Amino acid sequence: MGGGVMKSGGGGGRRRRRRGGGGAQPMAEINVTPMVDVMLVLLIIFMVAAPLLTVGVPVELPKTAAAALPQDTEEPLTVTITAEGLVQIQTTDVPMDELTNRLRAIATERADDRIFLRADGAVPYQTVAQVMGALNRGGFSSIGLVTDTGGPTFDGPAGN
Repeated sequence: MGGGVMKSGGGGGRRRRRRGGGGAQPMAEINVTPMVDVMLVLLIIFMVAAPLLTVGVPVELPKTAAAALPQDTEEPLTVTITAEGLVQIQTTDVPMDELTNRLRAIATERADDRIFLRADGAVPYQTVAQVMGALNRGGFSSIGLVTDTGGPTFDGPAGN
């Protein structure tokens, strides 16, 4: 009537089978629910953010090897010349004869005299030069030409 030791493996206890060398068995299932939750959240974020990234007028910009200009805190003012020859300030169509007057009105409200000019590669140089003259007469002396990267570098043949 004293304390005794029970042997495992006999009678009414639970049995465990061990394969091979012992230790914990690897879990054969992967819980994909958290991964699906994260993917759905990312999908929603990208669906909301994608339309915000493509604001503007579709223009086929010429390619150059020039580096990008530094960004400021004030939203940059952009004038666009489309392939059809239409001139736009930001996204508003402006007739050529009203361009200088509208730019003067905008220049009085802005602290920065920098403006960006986007012109389709198919637009004649004469039209680009005329718009640049209107930008200068409108009070913007710092004109940045917007291009795409990846154009010719004029450094000589490749591989040298």
